[in-house]
Amino acid sequence: MDPLEDVLTLLETRSHLSTSLVAGGRWALRFDAPQGVKFNAVRRGSCLLEVDGVDGPIPLAEGDCYLLARPRPFVLRSDPATTPVAAAPVFARAEGGVARAGPGDEVFLVGGRFSFGARAQELLLDRLPPVVHVPADSPHAQTVRSALDLIDQELTRGEPAASLVAEHLAVVMLVHVLRLHLARDPHTASGWLAGLSDPVAAAALTALHRDPARPWTVAELAREAAVSRSTLAARFKAAVGQGPLEYLTHWRIELAARQLREGSATLAVIARSVGYGSESALSVAFKRVVGVTPGDYRRRPARQASPSVASPS
Repeated sequence: MDPLEDVLTLLETRSHLSTSLVAGGRWALRFDAPQGVKFNAVRRGSCLLEVDGVDGPIPLAEGDCYLLARPRPFVLRSDPATTPVAAAPVFARAEGGVARAGPGDEVFLVGGRFSFGARAQELLLDRLPPVVHVPADSPHAQTVRSALDLIDQELTRGEPAASLVAEHLAVVMLVHVLRLHLARDPHTASGWLAGLSDPVAAAALTALHRDPARPWTVAELAREAAVSRSTLAARFKAAVGQGPLEYLTHWRIELAARQLREGSATLAVIARSVGYGSESALSVAFKRVVGVTPGDYRRRPARQASPSVASPS
C-alpha cells in the first residue's frame, strides 16, 4: 500500500452526498461549519466562496471544485454586495434533492462531505490548508471531472445501488483532488503528506508503508530511494519533519493503537504484526509515544483513546 492509500484506509474514509444547489440572479448563502471535510463542485456557472479565516473570496468557475479541510463557516454567493441568508432553511425546502437560491438557475453545484474514523485531524486534515481549490484548468483536473460525471450519471439514471456507487466514486474524487493538490501546491502540505511530493522521501515512505513490520535501516531505505544514506536522511527530515526511523516508530504505534481500539487480538499478536519482537518491546515504544501502556490505552473509552496517539509528523 502507498502512504496516501494507507492513511485513507486506516481513517475509514466515507463520502456522504448532499442536496445539490441551483442558484441564479443575486444570491448568497451562509453555511454553518461542516462536519468532516466539505466538498462542492461547480457543474454550471460561477460563484464566489468565502471561508472564515481565509483572506479574500475565492472565485469558482464551471468545472472547479474545492475541499474545506477545517470546520469553518463559509459563504457561497453570486456577488460581494448581496447579504447572505442562512443556508439551512433553504436546503430544508429542497425538492427532488435540489435546493434553490435566487431567481435564476445559471449556477449548479453538487457536493457532500467526507467523514473519517479516529485520528483524521492529526493524520490528514492538519496536513492540508483550510481550503483546497482545484480550478478546472489545473493539469490533470480532467480526472476529477470524470469522477463527477460518473457521480452525476449514477444519481440521474436511478440504477440499483446508485447512491452507494456514487459515494464510492466521491472517495475516488477525493484521492484525485489530493493528488492534484500535492502536484500543484506541495509547499502547502506538511508532514508525511508533504513527503509524498519529494521523490526521495516518497520512495522511503512507500517502502515503510508497504512493509511496516520489516526491521528497516536507513541504509535499506536509501537503497529503495536510490540515494546515499546521508541524502535520504536529510531529504526525509526536510520533507516530513522527522527521521525515517522515527516516522516508522510512530506509524507502527498508529497501527497498533488501531488494533487496540477496534480488535481483541493479544498484545503479542499485535506486537508481531507491527514489527516488534515481543510484548515488552511494543509496550516500551507505545508508552514512549502515547504516554500510557497498551493495556491502559485499550481500556479507555474510544472517545478518549483516539486523540492521544502522537501522530507521524
